[in-house]
Amino acid sequence: MDWLERMNRAMDYIESNLAGEIELSEVARRACCSSHQYQRMFSFITNVTLAEYIRRRKLTLAALELQNNEAARVIDIAMKYGYESPVSFARAFQSLHGITPTMARQDGIALKAYPRLSFLITIKGVDAMNYRIETKESFEVFGMERVFRTDGGGDEPDTPEQFWKQSHANGEVERLAANAGDLPRFVSQDSYKVHALCSYKHTGNDTFPYMLCAFKSGTSNANGYSVITIPAQTWAIFPSEPIAWDEIGGTIETLYRRFYTEWLPTSGYEQLDGMELQVFGEKAGLHSVELWFGVRKI
Repeated sequence: MDWLERMNRAMDYIESNLAGEIELSEVARRACCSSHQYQRMFSFITNVTLAEYIRRRKLTLAALELQNNEAARVIDIAMKYGYESPVSFARAFQSLHGITPTMARQDGIALKAYPRLSFLITIKGVDAMNYRIETKESFEVFGMERVFRTDGGGDEPDTPEQFWKQSHANGEVERLAANAGDLPRFVSQDSYKVHALCSYKHTGNDTFPYMLCAFKSGTSNANGYSVITIPAQTWAIFPSEPIAWDEIGGTIETLYRRFYTEWLPTSGYEQLDGMELQVFGEKAGLHSVELWFGVRKI
């Protein structure tokens, strides 16, 4: 089963269960990946979160029922699409459509419709995408880890970006760099000492683990840190061009999006569940980032 078929099978399941319970684990199973991995792919490809897409589809169908079934009560439609009360349904409905559910039944009223998504391969241009495939032996990283919600909610710091800022502010990043020791030979010597590891273990369907980490070598001091063993595997590595530091965030997002929308669907590889590395570096006064994805041949 190819990448497009898997993604569209997941969409089939979502569409057939909009008026029922949508299990994210089942969505992910049909796409042959973890729940977190599927939600990340979905967000990068569509520019909307999976939860928001499902909400829009439910409210689109609810609006159609309000217009086409005058006998149906608002409370019944609200409960059908997963809202526990008319108040919460009305709030969500008005946020999307700009009117109340009752007003949706008036003739000539304007509503919004969000159609079902399907995944296709399209030709976007001829911009080159630099990458390399490398097989590496098992290695270890160590550092500070947090668990974040996929939708960005939760207590502070509630995003990896805020985790970086907090750890810089309290000196933890600098302390980790001082304890890193020498870089292993398989890492570019232009690399920084502190990087990021993502999705390296299962923490739940709606959460993902994230670690500010250093590569562990014979000169590292990992006392007091979490240590993660990265198994031997093949990596697809995508380097950025040299950039200014304030462009790092946008560059990472662009690399992720191009990986999911341009490279992965046609590469003949599939992404392994988890083990994404963001490796940062500097050369000649400019910065860079490499995204490492664990992959295997289909």
